[in-house]
Amino acid sequence: MRRLRAECAWKAGQTHRSLARYLLEETHETLEAIDTGDAALLREELGDLLLQVYFHAVIAEEAGEFTIDDVAGDIIAKMHRRNPHVFGSEPGDTPAPTDPARINEVWESIKASEKQRTSVTEGLPPGLPALLYADKVLDRLERAGRPAAPDPADLGGRLLGLVAEARTTGVDPEQALRDAVRRLLPPD
Repeated sequence: MRRLRAECAWKAGQTHRSLARYLLEETHETLEAIDTGDAALLREELGDLLLQVYFHAVIAEEAGEFTIDDVAGDIIAKMHRRNPHVFGSEPGDTPAPTDPARINEVWESIKASEKQRTSVTEGLPPGLPALLYADKVLDRLERAGRPAAPDPADLGGRLLGLVAEARTTGVDPEQALRDAVRRLLPPD
């Protein structure tokens, strides 16, 4: 990527902002590959997504902000902190959980102490798809001890109620809707 930035005028002219659309596009193409179940396509799209990560990291490196090694180091450090059941905990700590639900609770608890958010929506990108945004807000309200009671008086309230229903049954509402739409379409 460093060589491409040095020798390709188009790549040299790119910024984090100008590449944002490609990051979004590659993310959606990766999701599509997951939905199709095509391992070769998923491999290709994960590569394209990883290319975007490298591209942004090199731009940041050129600006003296951070490197790809910094990004990888941050991931490793985060995985160590948030997975005490794998990497161990401090002496005297409570034994690490072994069941998936409890492991997720520990992860979220550690994340909450790291983030120190001051509102339910802090850190949630407003551009998230509506179902995913609703799911995240409901999750955060629940974690804050303020479970929501959607008002079924209008369509929005009924949709929010369906997201809440999906949460209680362990269903990802965004994926469920994508799957339902896919079933409506004729096979390619």
